[in-house]
Amino acid sequence: MEYSRFYYCALLIISISGLVFPVMVGSIGINYGQIANNLPTPDNVVPLVKSIGATKVKLYDADPRVLKAFGNTGVEFIVGLGNEYLSKMRDQETAQAWVKTNVQAYLPATKIICITIGNEVLTFNDTSLTDHLFPAMQNIHTALVNLGLDKQVAVTTAHSLAILEVSYPPSAGSFRKDLVGCITPILNFLCKTNSPFLINAYPFFAYKSNPKQISLDFVLFQPNQGIVDSKSNLHYDNMLFAQIDAVHSALASLGYSKLPVHISETGWPSKGDADEVGATLENAKKYNGNLLKIICQRKGTPMRPNTDLNIYVFALFNENMKPGPTSERNYGLFKPDGTAAYSLGIRGTDAVSANTTTTTTTTIGAPAPPSPDSSSPGYLSISAAVKVSPCLLCGAFTFDVFVVVSCTNLRMSCLVA
Repeated sequence: MEYSRFYYCALLIISISGLVFPVMVGSIGINYGQIANNLPTPDNVVPLVKSIGATKVKLYDADPRVLKAFGNTGVEFIVGLGNEYLSKMRDQETAQAWVKTNVQAYLPATKIICITIGNEVLTFNDTSLTDHLFPAMQNIHTALVNLGLDKQVAVTTAHSLAILEVSYPPSAGSFRKDLVGCITPILNFLCKTNSPFLINAYPFFAYKSNPKQISLDFVLFQPNQGIVDSKSNLHYDNMLFAQIDAVHSALASLGYSKLPVHISETGWPSKGDADEVGATLENAKKYNGNLLKIICQRKGTPMRPNTDLNIYVFALFNENMKPGPTSERNYGLFKPDGTAAYSLGIRGTDAVSANTTTTTTTTIGAPAPPSPDSSSPGYLSISAAVKVSPCLLCGAFTFDVFVVVSCTNLRMSCLVA
């Protein structure tokens, strides 16, 4: 009874949202994390994804339940290979077995279009982990070639914005000098394999660290006077676009100006600790609501005005078992019971919120530990010391990250100068 009631309400939501916001279909990507013990089953997640018009989903693993549930739905998937498995993928046979089990087995019913190898590896300052990244990417790609899947499935890795040494003005964007040697082979690989460059970008962290000097309207896509890049003379009215164009400039400085940039994570928490300035429900509503509208307008950044944005919003659900500050557990567009965390101005999610008392989900327990040949169950916590110093965009700041523990959940994706 619970399952059918949830599914009925969700289908009603899809019908309404499809009538009101048909333009949104095909435009939105969403991150589907599962560090929680109270989430709906993947079958029940399908209508929620469709209710916001999302046709692209990014996983942090290759959960078979999810990939099966989304079979024949037309939703495109990015699956992930966790940092903890990178060393194992240096063995070609192991890489081949992983691709067969976690990718080939679900094609063509489930549209897997990309595999992310690790997450924000280069900014962990973990030499051994960094050394395994590129060989793992090469071997996973070779496995795809051997299986005849390389034309339909790309291979890439997601980076934190902390890989930038300079980000302001956007036209002066450049990579950290100590990382250029690691990044260049990866960029060459991405070009040869027609794969995108993925970046995780969070204006929230910029505002949280310097709320007195950074305009809240500027980070929330609200009306504001913006800034002008003194070198390019381009005008920016939001921080995310400035961050994206700083990455474009960094790529161009190494000769990779044509490499496509996709935003693999961006979002805003609806709740935070006392020292997490700006982490409020109202700000989350504005950031994500305005972001979805911008994505649907199909307009690019000032530096790439004719290039559609390819953005994956973080995240689908609030995840109650994530470590770290309160904000980490409150990035979701939806609560675990399937109701909207807040209204996004999309009629579909409004309808979800209106059905709070009748939208009940079937829950699942905490994910079982992965077997060696499976994907990562998600991302872990990280211990880092962050030093903030002045000098940046609209009220300068710089982040120097000194990683203490190497994990896969650093969201230090701020503008750095």
